[in-house]
Amino acid sequence: MAGNDLPSLARVKLSDLIPSEGLPSDLYKLSVSTLSQSLAQYSAAIIQLCPTDAALLRASLESARLYFHQRPSYPSADTIQTNDSREWCKTSGYYVDPQLWQETYDFRPGLTPTEPENEMEFPPSGLSDIFALLGKAARDILDAISFYLNLRSSPFTEILDNVPLRNREISSSVLSICCHARPSFQGAQHHNLTTQEDGQLVMFSEHEHEHQVDKSLISLLKSDKAGLYIRDFHGRWVLVDGDLGPQEAIVCPGLALYQATAGYISPALMRTEIGNLQGNMFGRCSLAFKLMPKAMTSLNCSEMRAAGHGVEPQFQLPVPVDDFMQRSHPTDQLFNRHNFPSFNFPAAQEGSMKPLLRRRKSNARCKPLPPSKRLRLEAQRVLKERVQDIADKKGIKLRFCALKECENHIRSLDSPCANLRLEIGWPPGVPFVHPHDLPNKAKIGFLETYEPGWTATHDMELSLIDPGQSSQHSGEL
Repeated sequence: MAGNDLPSLARVKLSDLIPSEGLPSDLYKLSVSTLSQSLAQYSAAIIQLCPTDAALLRASLESARLYFHQRPSYPSADTIQTNDSREWCKTSGYYVDPQLWQETYDFRPGLTPTEPENEMEFPPSGLSDIFALLGKAARDILDAISFYLNLRSSPFTEILDNVPLRNREISSSVLSICCHARPSFQGAQHHNLTTQEDGQLVMFSEHEHEHQVDKSLISLLKSDKAGLYIRDFHGRWVLVDGDLGPQEAIVCPGLALYQATAGYISPALMRTEIGNLQGNMFGRCSLAFKLMPKAMTSLNCSEMRAAGHGVEPQFQLPVPVDDFMQRSHPTDQLFNRHNFPSFNFPAAQEGSMKPLLRRRKSNARCKPLPPSKRLRLEAQRVLKERVQDIADKKGIKLRFCALKECENHIRSLDSPCANLRLEIGWPPGVPFVHPHDLPNKAKIGFLETYEPGWTATHDMELSLIDPGQSSQHSGEL
């Protein structure tokens, strides 16, 4: 990755990441690539919202500051956070984490009342508007990442909330309004002076060695003061919100996206500065929108397999979302995995994509696999995982025929491979040869037999296969 490093977090306009019908524009492709490179290197990027959204963000942060500063100095017992992972999709309203010096107000549509029950206490204003704004942005960013990974359009729709929510539905996603170390908050006094950054002694929570990792798909973060550090690809802690403009926010991938993309996207490991001896950071307020998967769904890597990406064994089986959210996830191996390919980007973000395309052509590793080769690799994977497992359980040693000979075998009731095909459930009309050697149409029949639901999830890929290739021998591809 040396030589291709971005000097700092990439800045990408949200408007440039919104797709349109037809072929993608050069600006869209360049913006998607720039975003993805920043996520690979820093596990974060800066997203630039519409200038008119700056006033809404500023007003929401001001309202949050007023809300927290009118709270009592000592938290009541019923507001202390229990860290019960079973409640991950039910948090709502005000609660406190004394050990982190953090107060939070969670806005969750369908659960958080929009009208205050207590006339003397008003929640932060504009929550519905901010939720809608950042929610739409998070979905657009998720689709841009999907485009870069060569996934089909909106591949995560099935695990996301309806837009809008249906009657009696509760949002899985949440907007968290936070206040770190409010000066008048005296619920806890636990802190450590832990590190020195650029000659300045800074203060972090005593639990920061555990690292904060959101279990979201995508998180969007905006604060009124700098103080968010994220660990980059090289293991360095980088201050990522030090120079944010009024309409800019930090975008970070989460653990759920890491799982759904088979580890190709590393989640952001974060820590928040709560005190700076050379600049008062106390009372830092922030907005954090977390795009979450629905509880009653599963995270699986079928879309990654369909796009021709390798999926390692620990990602093969679907994981129920509710179980995933309640499970602890060690973070020490998150940076030793796949990452986005690295590119050098032109200084100007406008204009032609030709220089970038030339670089891609010179680097064979960056080329997507042709559909026919992806089909062959998928068939080989199924042979290894499904067919071989059946054969092993039945004590059968697989001895495949030659393609030309077996085209006659399948028309005969008495042939060398007839009993073997019957015992193993080989698809009718498909020669009993290694899937590598099957024509494309026969590969499809093989996959439909041993990979239930394969056709439904591979419509895009099948449409890309030239009908003229159907009778070609895949070894000639």
